[in-house]
Amino acid sequence: MRCKMKQILCSTGAFIVKANGQNHKLLDSSAKRLKFDGYEFMMSSRWYENIDHIITEVNQMGLYIPAFHSDKHIGEKISRNEEGDLESALHLFEINCQVALALKANQIVLHLWGGIQSDRNIENNIAAYRLLKSISDKYDLCLTIENVVCNQKDPMTRLQELYNQYHDVLVTYDTKMAAFHNQISLLYSDEYKWMWDEKRIHHFHINDYSGGYMDWKNLKTSHIGKGNIDFTTFFDFLNKNAYQGDFTLEATAVNENGDIDFESLNQSYQQIKDYIG
Repeated sequence: MRCKMKQILCSTGAFIVKANGQNHKLLDSSAKRLKFDGYEFMMSSRWYENIDHIITEVNQMGLYIPAFHSDKHIGEKISRNEEGDLESALHLFEINCQVALALKANQIVLHLWGGIQSDRNIENNIAAYRLLKSISDKYDLCLTIENVVCNQKDPMTRLQELYNQYHDVLVTYDTKMAAFHNQISLLYSDEYKWMWDEKRIHHFHINDYSGGYMDWKNLKTSHIGKGNIDFTTFFDFLNKNAYQGDFTLEATAVNENGDIDFESLNQSYQQIKDYIG
C-alpha cells in the first residue's frame, strides 16, 4: 500500500463546518490563502447523496489530498452494534475508501469506536478491524486508527488491546484526545515503546486542549499555544525519535457566522514547521 509521509496538512474539517453549511466549494478559495503542503479531506455524512458531484468538483481544484478522514459515524455504528449496524458500517467504510481513492489519497483515518457507546463493547470494535482492514487493502489505502476518546477506559489502553491482536495496526495519534485523558506523557514511556520501535505511529493530528482530565465540556480543538499541552517537549521527543510521518492541523478556525480565520490556520502551520525544523 502507498504511504508517503512528512508533510504538514490541514484538515478540511478545520474550516468547512456546519456554520458555513459544510460547503465543499470553500476548499478552492481557501486553499489560495493557506500555506499548507496539502489537505486531509474530512468526510461529512451529509454528502453521500451528492458525492460523485463533490468528487468531480474537488478534483477540478487540483489540490494535493494525501489523507482522507472517514465518516465518524462508521465507528459509532460499530460501537452501537445493533442489528445491521456492522454491515452498515462496513458498507459506509467501503464508500469512504472509494471516495478517498477518487481524491487520490493514500491514507484513510478511522474512528474505530465512538458515540455514546464509545468503547463500552470494545471487543466488537476490535473484531471489526480485520474486516475494515481488508476493505482498505482492496483500495490500496493505508488504514490508520485514531486514539479516539473513551468513556469506559482510555484510548491508549484500547490501542494496546488492538495491537495485541493485530500487530500490523497503524495509528493516527491526536494530541487533543490524548490530553483529554492525560495521556500525552505515555507517548514517551517504555510501556508504549512499541509504537516507535515498530513504527506503528504513522500520522499525528495536532490540536491543543484547554480542559482538564476527561473534561467533556471542554472537549474541543484549540490552536497551538491556546491550551495546556507542552508542545516543546512533544516535538523534541518526535525529533529525537526521527519521526518521518505527516502532521495534520485539525484546530477549528471558523467563527459563528462561518467566516474562516486564515491567519490562525497559517500561524499554526508555521509553528509546526518551526518545531520540526
